[in-house]
Amino acid sequence: MATAEENHKAIFRVLDSMDAPHGGKLLKLRFESGDTPATREIKGATLLLASPDGEASCTVRVEAFALFGGRPSDDRIRRTGRVDIHVSEVEGNADNIGPKWSASGPIP
Repeated sequence: MATAEENHKAIFRVLDSMDAPHGGKLLKLRFESGDTPATREIKGATLLLASPDGEASCTVRVEAFALFGGRPSDDRIRRTGRVDIHVSEVEGNADNIGPKWSASGPIP
């Protein structure tokens, strides 16, 4: 099986995960490696999330940006490495997503 680094443009680490008020999850991410994505590449993208031990994974779609962390912009992602997103589950169980999970994408 190929690693996330081989197949995906960017790797993020999940800092926090919480249930969104109207469904889905809110994820606070920190950029770790790869090419820094632009905000237009993130919105609507599909991401692969994997647990720290690699035994659990799920696929999610980025529905929108969460604004509680500040207005999302390309500059903010490059400067701080942080982005807050609202995601919906595509495949797998997103209920278990938590800190230290890795998020890679966008995936085709």
